[in-house]
Amino acid sequence: MYIVAVFLCKRREFAQGIINNNQERMATVKAFLRTSTKKSKPVNVRFRLSDGSRVQLFYKSKLTINPALWDAKREEIKSKVLYDAKERVEFNSNVARIKTIINQLYLHAGYRQDLTSEWLSAEIDKALYPEKYKVEEKYTFFDVFQDFLEKRNVSQAQINACKVLGRALKRYELYEIAVRRNSFVLDLDTFNTETICNFDKFLRDEHLFYDQYPQLYVAVPESRTPKPRGQNTISGLMLKLRTFFLWAIREGKTNNNPFVNYSIGECVYGTPIYISVEERNKLYQYDFSENQYLAVQRDIFVFQCLIGCRVGDYFRMTKDNIIDGAIEYIARKTKDGHPETLRVPLNKTAQEILDRYPVVKDNKLLPFTYPQQYNDDIKLIFKTVGLTRFVTILDPTTRMERQVPLSEIASSHLARRTFVGNIYKKVQDPNLVGALSGHVPGSRAFARYRTIDDEMKRELVAAIE
Repeated sequence: MYIVAVFLCKRREFAQGIINNNQERMATVKAFLRTSTKKSKPVNVRFRLSDGSRVQLFYKSKLTINPALWDAKREEIKSKVLYDAKERVEFNSNVARIKTIINQLYLHAGYRQDLTSEWLSAEIDKALYPEKYKVEEKYTFFDVFQDFLEKRNVSQAQINACKVLGRALKRYELYEIAVRRNSFVLDLDTFNTETICNFDKFLRDEHLFYDQYPQLYVAVPESRTPKPRGQNTISGLMLKLRTFFLWAIREGKTNNNPFVNYSIGECVYGTPIYISVEERNKLYQYDFSENQYLAVQRDIFVFQCLIGCRVGDYFRMTKDNIIDGAIEYIARKTKDGHPETLRVPLNKTAQEILDRYPVVKDNKLLPFTYPQQYNDDIKLIFKTVGLTRFVTILDPTTRMERQVPLSEIASSHLARRTFVGNIYKKVQDPNLVGALSGHVPGSRAFARYRTIDDEMKRELVAAIE
């Protein structure tokens, strides 16, 4: 028992020694006033941090009080003076808060002896007014562009088109760095008319840079080697860039609109080229028994000529789109804006093609491949069938007319134009055709279909014989 009692006594002494040692090291913080001769005049509450004789730090706060109301011993407003109760609590709480902050700052600083009152004042200011020291987050040009892609409520096709612009802008930035050998960076606030002009020139000449600056395409690859861009393509990209800046301004990302003094070139289109009903029937009736693959692709093309949808909508269709003898779908280009269900009745030829493919993988409407292969196959089909008559087109790059074989420009979109062109030729009613094709009322596309064809011209001339 004696040994245990001695052990417990020693342990208490050891514990008390630790407490006493900590008390000796603990800093004290005192709130006080430095009064003047005019004791009725409010003065600032000051604070002193003391850590023995080693450290004496002072802080002058923005809290003010009349010295006559101050309780120096309790370091707060006297309890027996008239003072608004709510303001008294708030004032005393602020004094206590500053004392706590000072203690914490000193603790986190590791009780260093080299600390100064200036350091303490600066750190307290940061703690009390953090908004003054908040570093405004700076977004890069491409951070905001990514935000633009993610937040806009548009179709996937429009998003993909904007992604093409984004990749071109990234390559342009890298090109400027490579050529000028400096730290060129695209910036929302400094993007100006000169930048637009330089970017325009880059877009026109980019096909020349593939071999000269291969690092651009390693860093920001494209699926295809760059080709010369026409004015319509460049104007389309510039319209998307302008849309991006207008969006960034509305979102408060910038106040800069570099397009204020810049005019985007107008898109110019030639007369739509499409095949006649007779040429479409020639395609459909051609014997492809020796090439079953092309026979299937021919059927897919002819069916598209009979329903007039865009290839993106076409390749998404399944057997479920067939409803009561018609194809029903919502055009992807408009589904996020003004969605409208299009219903196109199936004629005898269209139903005949569907009956030929009753079961297709993944319940697809027809045995589709993929868009680029489909376009290549259409050209081969036209050439094989002999649909090679020369047509006049507007070259998208030079904007000059040139004559090319029909098979050279045949594509999936020619099927849509064939549907629209032949129906418009019969009814001349844009609203009626639009109800089948998905063109919005007042669409400028119909203006190009109003060109009177040779058959109509012959009928007019014959009428005056």
